[in-house]
Amino acid sequence: MPDETPLDDRPLTRPARQRLPEDQPGRDRILAAHARAIEAGESMYADPVSGLYVLTARYLADRGSCCGRGCRHCPYVRDAAVNQAGNEVVDEAGGEPPA
Repeated sequence: MPDETPLDDRPLTRPARQRLPEDQPGRDRILAAHARAIEAGESMYADPVSGLYVLTARYLADRGSCCGRGCRHCPYVRDAAVNQAGNEVVDEAGGEPPA
């Protein structure tokens, strides 16, 4: 089994901004479906916009490491930071984003 990867410091119910942007169409419905699936202990849910099945952050966290496939609710991806100029800075590698 691979070494465990540390989770990002955010609730499992909140995806990284670069994976589910604030302006994503249907975002509220997606987040509600994800929260229901986590609460029910389900590993995935049907995306209310596309109908595709999406893995929950709880399931992905229980795996112990990131698979690197760009999962929407990946709990290992560091959330995008906003620099002093107000621009989003994305750091997928998990290190500290630049100031």
